[in-house]
Amino acid sequence: MSNTDTETNQRKNGKKQEEMRAFRMGIWRRMLPFFRPYYKYFATTISLNVLLVLVDVLVPLFQSYAIDHFIVPDTLDGIRAFAIAYGFVIFGQGVSVLFSVRAAIHIEMNVGKDLKRAQFVHLQKLSFSYYNTTPVGYIHARVMSDTLKIATVLAWGLVDMFWAFSYVLGVFVIMFVLNWRLALIVMLVVPFIALLTAFFQKKMLYWNREIRKTNSDITGAFNEGITGVQTSKTLGMEEMNDLSFTDITSRMKHQSMTLAKLTAIYMPMILFFSSSVTAFVLARGGYLVQEKIIALGTLSVFLAYAVGIFEPIQQLARLLSDLIACQANIERVTGLLDQEPNVADSETVREKYGDSIHPKKENWEPIRGDIEFKDVTFCYPDGKENVLEHFSIKIPAGTTVAIVGETGAGKSTIVNLVGRFFEPTEGQILIDGKDYRERSQLWLHSQIGYVLQNPHLFSGTIRENIRYGRLNATDAEIEEAVKKVYADQVIEKLELGYETNVGEGGNRLSTGEKQLLSFARAILAKPAIFVLDEATSSIDTWTEQLIQKATDTLLKGHTSFMIAHRLSTVRNADLIMVMENGKIIEQGNHRELIRKKGHYYELYSKQFEEEKTLGFLQNGVQHVK
Repeated sequence: MSNTDTETNQRKNGKKQEEMRAFRMGIWRRMLPFFRPYYKYFATTISLNVLLVLVDVLVPLFQSYAIDHFIVPDTLDGIRAFAIAYGFVIFGQGVSVLFSVRAAIHIEMNVGKDLKRAQFVHLQKLSFSYYNTTPVGYIHARVMSDTLKIATVLAWGLVDMFWAFSYVLGVFVIMFVLNWRLALIVMLVVPFIALLTAFFQKKMLYWNREIRKTNSDITGAFNEGITGVQTSKTLGMEEMNDLSFTDITSRMKHQSMTLAKLTAIYMPMILFFSSSVTAFVLARGGYLVQEKIIALGTLSVFLAYAVGIFEPIQQLARLLSDLIACQANIERVTGLLDQEPNVADSETVREKYGDSIHPKKENWEPIRGDIEFKDVTFCYPDGKENVLEHFSIKIPAGTTVAIVGETGAGKSTIVNLVGRFFEPTEGQILIDGKDYRERSQLWLHSQIGYVLQNPHLFSGTIRENIRYGRLNATDAEIEEAVKKVYADQVIEKLELGYETNVGEGGNRLSTGEKQLLSFARAILAKPAIFVLDEATSSIDTWTEQLIQKATDTLLKGHTSFMIAHRLSTVRNADLIMVMENGKIIEQGNHRELIRKKGHYYELYSKQFEEEKTLGFLQNGVQHVK
């Protein structure tokens, strides 16, 4: 067996052991901070359920009274008082159910809301490294599915268990008071029902979980089949996709059939025991009625209890299984909330500058933009080798720095460290002469304008997306920022202009159009530091020229970092750093590096020839047309 198979089996066995683990009070204590604000609603629900138990237990006694006092003696004397009392009880039952359900809904909605908010806020504080190693689907499941399960169990499961247990206890007490011999007949069957229910519930719970997992696989496969349809068709993967989807749905069918078979066996067995108890009670009770030992009304009470007591017992077993299963949901949610960010402000910094959710902007110092790497060594949290070692450089404010080099040379690492999305493993990074760990992350992030290779746009209009750069910006300021990056030439071609909806993730726009809007958004924020991370590597020549015109003028006076594959875009940079294996192997401006005829010269010459050849071919095609 391979190591991969062994690890897979270990994960499956660990998951199975987790699913079969007993109820643990400790894990539920973690929910107290979310539950405590709504304890009044919980107390209301419990109190009303006490009343409901009393009503549910007493209703058969009303039936007994009616038989013994009205039906058997064949009289209606006192029927009005009886009807009023019975109506009052039923009315109280209805009111109790109404307010109990309202309180439970209030608990479910608010606990779910607070759990989602707590996770969302915590996710904003986590570092880039967490998102590098954690799938989006995992995070989405924690915030949505797990919180929904927890809120539902807290609001309904615990209360329903209380009702079921109290009802069973109340019924047994009254049966023993009325006739302990008939009560024993019912009680003798209860252990068999409990064991049978526990056995089947355990198996049914397991297959229910398997069905939910497979259903998630089906949803994922269906989603990938739609979103990746172009790739599937170009690679001719239709048959493989069909076989894969058939395999998953066949597994779903097998699991569902197994669950259906268990249910088909379980329900008749419960009905058999229930009917057997009813028959025994009817036979023995009928004899006692004939012998005048008990009244006919008392027999009717036992029959009602014998029929009704088994559903709460089944409910108790099911709810206990749900509680045990919910512990895994709680562990996943608390595991996310316990996740510590790799980059975090110290308590002293938070006291002075606030945090990302509650900033104290009045204490923020202005930023000039002097940046210094001081003997910096860096290794990614999920990596094993240093990406940078003893890296040092001083960058005066207002300098435009271009970083070039092969993939993996350390280009993006430098700008990620500048933005404090990661922190040095060793050494310091100084901004305006001060270690940037002595100021808040938000202070720095609010001063950086980022334009990425694949920029993200939020669902909404073009105007709304640009306004994210500065939420209080006026329409005039937005339009001014757009003109500065020449994005108005793109927007004016759109039918709705600034009110054009960009679609999910900006998928209604081209990559170049998204980058221009991202550039305008960054400019609107008026940052002290600009970062262009390969912002012109995936766009057409016309859009590149627009961005180049913008960068030549707008980056002047700002400390700027440009990561570029197209070396033609960095010729005007004040400083070009050529990176290789986390070290600067060459640095200078374009003319100086060309004169050296070193590594930069070779890269530039090679790229120039490639672009020249490509341009010649394109011109040739146009000439033929």
